[in-house]
Amino acid sequence: MSEHRGTTTAEPRHRRRRTVLVAGVPLALTAACTLAYGTDAGVFGADAQRTASAAAAAPAWATAAADGFASVDARGQNGTYGGRDGRTVTVKTLAELEKYATAAEPYVIVVAATITMDPVGKEIKVASDKTIVGSGTSGHIVGGGFFLGSGVHNVIIRNLTIRDAYQGVWNDKDHDFDAIQMDGAHHVWIDHNDLRNMADGLIDVRKDSTYVTVSWNKLSDDNKAFGIGWTENVVTDITIHHNWIRETEQRNPSTDNAAHAHLYNNFLEDVAGTTVKSSYGNYSRGATKMLLENSYFQGMNNPVIKDSTASIVQRGNTFVATTGRNESGGTAFDAKTYYAYTLDRTADVPALLKSGVGPRGSIGTTAVTKAAAATTLTVAKDGSGQYSTVQAAVNAVPAGNASRVVISVKPGTYRELVKVPSNKPHVTIQGTGGSRKDTVIVYNNASGTPKPDGSGTYGTGGSATVAVEADNFQARNLTISNDFDEAANQSLPGQQAVALRTASDKVFLDSIIVEGDQDTLLLDTAAKDRLGRVYMKNSYIVGNVDFIFGRATAVIDASVITLKKRWNGTSAGYITAPSTAANRKGILIANSTVNGSVSDRTFYLGRPWHAGGDATLDPQATVRDTTLSAAIRTTPWTDMGGFSWKEDRFAEYRNTGAGAGAASADRPQLTDAQATGQEVADWLGDWTPTTS
Repeated sequence: MSEHRGTTTAEPRHRRRRTVLVAGVPLALTAACTLAYGTDAGVFGADAQRTASAAAAAPAWATAAADGFASVDARGQNGTYGGRDGRTVTVKTLAELEKYATAAEPYVIVVAATITMDPVGKEIKVASDKTIVGSGTSGHIVGGGFFLGSGVHNVIIRNLTIRDAYQGVWNDKDHDFDAIQMDGAHHVWIDHNDLRNMADGLIDVRKDSTYVTVSWNKLSDDNKAFGIGWTENVVTDITIHHNWIRETEQRNPSTDNAAHAHLYNNFLEDVAGTTVKSSYGNYSRGATKMLLENSYFQGMNNPVIKDSTASIVQRGNTFVATTGRNESGGTAFDAKTYYAYTLDRTADVPALLKSGVGPRGSIGTTAVTKAAAATTLTVAKDGSGQYSTVQAAVNAVPAGNASRVVISVKPGTYRELVKVPSNKPHVTIQGTGGSRKDTVIVYNNASGTPKPDGSGTYGTGGSATVAVEADNFQARNLTISNDFDEAANQSLPGQQAVALRTASDKVFLDSIIVEGDQDTLLLDTAAKDRLGRVYMKNSYIVGNVDFIFGRATAVIDASVITLKKRWNGTSAGYITAPSTAANRKGILIANSTVNGSVSDRTFYLGRPWHAGGDATLDPQATVRDTTLSAAIRTTPWTDMGGFSWKEDRFAEYRNTGAGAGAASADRPQLTDAQATGQEVADWLGDWTPTTS
């Protein structure tokens, strides 16, 4: 990067989640985003350690925690994590299932057989603090289901097939059998199930049940899919995402008097030529406020309807061969106020859900065995590990390694330079502390710092504390910092000081802190003509000048970007400086928060970096679905090095907060149609970041 660059002058009802428990689950942002990285445990850090023995005994999938409204801290419950604090038991009979599901103690209950309810229609009364999960695809509940009564909380039902209580007559009140019914429960997660052919409803969320998430389920072949309400009180908060609702006549869902109903990326399908004809799709009733986003409706009659007293705000939905009412109106809410989430492209929803909903064989022991196969190298400053420095562990990774090597770093401050060379792919550097602040890799080189061998200065890229040149790299649960002291080194030419530099493809940065001043995070590629994708989630980036920059195709998702004052106490800076090659994607900031203790209207969202004066570059930065503090200027983009930002690709979409603004010539906004092509999946292409 050119060395002259950067020379400038009353408690709410909801509390957003403070913890992240499982990779791959979209997680909530903190309500207290004014600090650089939250509490000692980290805003997205690990939850307080519960029982170490239970955590060690239970496989990784048993410790999964919910997203959506089920992840919100409220009513004395810190999100929804089910029975992870208890023993894991495997059941194959009705007696065993009922024994553990109704027990007072927490349990992870693995259903490893087909269990037939006796009598038909029996609904097991599940107690609090339970995870009920099918073993692979073998967990079937036939002829009945589950009931969660008043006050029952912290329940997860996953990976099960619940089916076949139908007795031959729909709406037969003598056979009012549901797959999952809750009356007055809270903090419930229903995920990756196949629910079908029951006598009444597949899911009933009744009588002020709240903080519920329903995700990645197939609901099919039934009269009533999914009912919500049955109360005059307006208290239910529910998230419904990535569900395939197929061949069901009504309640798809019907949502009555819900305070907040967030529906996104669902696929509602009425197949032509069958005996089932949908009477309606998504229904907002009573005083419900519904936010309906990026869902796909195929062949549905009356796909979206509302009462005169209810609200529906629609965004990005697709309707194919639908008939009848398709309504919206009123005001809804900003779901990001309560939790973070990422929308998939609407056009991708049918294929994505057809292959992804319902019980997954990999949710059970198969996935655990695969993950456990990774090689682990331990690092500890006190000598209790295999290595005392992170670089020594990197050096021990064999060149050309084909499988993942996890470098497990115990808490401590490691003042060293770390480089992962290009011939060592599949490396993970992971802190083992309870907070991402417990494990810190830090150094203080700057661009103008002389090299010890007298061969010149480091330059911007060479100043990085951690440099990654290998593909398929991951970093997790740690801090990477450059603590170069600008105030004490004003005579030094080149103040840029990089904390983390990546120059490779398929880089996954999960729940980390990257902090510095100028040029904190350099997201680059191995060469101008090489693709370099980076996905960063649930993380913090701290800096002041061009502190997210480079030519990579990079996503910053569900993260906090904290603005920092300059070395002399002034507030002035730029968040992004993309140097994107033509015909590539640049920097996408989505579902995030921008904050910091700086003056109002002093920071730009970004400017175009044409590295070396290269006019063939086409810098791109998009900031969307993000909360912007008042620090953001009303004209948020600016020129750089003689290149106009207006000739490159800079835009916003649906941002909120005091720093957001309306569309103008100086503040371009994407249309809804344009936004469907600028989502996280568009940036990542055929790569799905996973921990394995």
